Amino acid sequence: MSKKMNLTTKIFIALILGIITGLVLHPLKDNVIVNNYIVNFVFNLLGNGFIRAIRMVVVPLVLCSLVIGAAGIEDVTKLGRIGIKTLAFYLSTTAVAVILALIGGNIINPGKGVNIGEIATSEVTIAKTKPFVDILLDMIPINPAQAMANGNMLQIIVFAILVGIAISLLGSKADNIKKIFEEGNALSLKLVEMIMIFAPLGVYGLISKTFTTLGYVALLPLFKYFIGVVIILALHCLITYQGILILFGKYNPMKFLKNFAPTMMVGFSTASSSACLPSSLKSMQENFGVSKAISSFTIPLGNTINMDGTAVMQGVATIFIAQIYGIDLTMGNYVTIILTATLASIGTAGVPGVGVIMLGMVLVQVGLPLEGIGLVMGIDRFVDMFRTMVNVTGDAVCTIVIAKTEGEELK
Repeated sequence: MSKKMNLTTKIFIALILGIITGLVLHPLKDNVIVNNYIVNFVFNLLGNGFIRAIRMVVVPLVLCSLVIGAAGIEDVTKLGRIGIKTLAFYLSTTAVAVILALIGGNIINPGKGVNIGEIATSEVTIAKTKPFVDILLDMIPINPAQAMANGNMLQIIVFAILVGIAISLLGSKADNIKKIFEEGNALSLKLVEMIMIFAPLGVYGLISKTFTTLGYVALLPLFKYFIGVVIILALHCLITYQGILILFGKYNPMKFLKNFAPTMMVGFSTASSSACLPSSLKSMQENFGVSKAISSFTIPLGNTINMDGTAVMQGVATIFIAQIYGIDLTMGNYVTIILTATLASIGTAGVPGVGVIMLGMVLVQVGLPLEGIGLVMGIDRFVDMFRTMVNVTGDAVCTIVIAKTEGEELK
């Protein structure tokens, strides 16, 4: 069994134990010892200690990973129009995925009917609706250091991308500073790895506290969240991707699904986009006849920045957490979520736990309580299998569309 599976298994076991512990203690929730020492000390320490550790690493991880991600897109200038079309495809489909997730989340309403705002231990504030022009202006940091200190994620993202582009344009002149960010990125990922060791304890504390307070009523929203994410992922994969394949790739969707199914199954079973890289490249070149020049660019780039499945999860999870804490999101918040999740996709690394960090980043940006992460983390492995399959499918669709627009004859 792999290390990732071991951690995932521990988190899932922690979820189950947390639910059982909470249901057992629920009838005793008003007991002084249970309330003061077990719920508000032990569970609070475990759960919120983990949340604080996540918050600690969000800013350095986002900054360093996005700088390196943007700096690494030097190949885009080399490949000219192919690079620009590929980048446009990945970012636009990610934006569509977030919008679809927000619409679907509001239709499904996974967190409606349950309000656990009373057990939130962090201050919950949602900003008032701003004019769209102000949202765009607020993305530009006047003081990058202040943006990082305040955790203003959109400003950090914009600053990081601009720094990465500048490093790319400077070339060898910026090798030293690029190395600093690469080392900072490696350090941040190692911190994530260390923090995730304690994820089972954090999940146990958060889930135990939730179910001690609410009892059985907390089970239905969790199930609705999972089903909601899976349905929206399926819609994005079967309608958005296949629609693009027909309109721009002039390719038969049924033929595509038949030929690419083995790689989709690799993504589903491993829950790792990186593990699918060899299979995706082989499939594009042998099953579809895409040239090596195009596939060897679009697939690895998509593996890095095409995170539509993760974006869907972030959108639905944000709606779920807002609803379950009884918080109404404004239109300005929705725009912010779309921008944050889309831009952040460039820096989402393919390591266990980073999806949770990126979700935390979106929650911070719109002022939602990070404790909500504990509710979705326990079943994230199952969600991860579906969203990884969507991610690798998007890489393949992009590759076919780019190949077709470049005049290649496919099988």
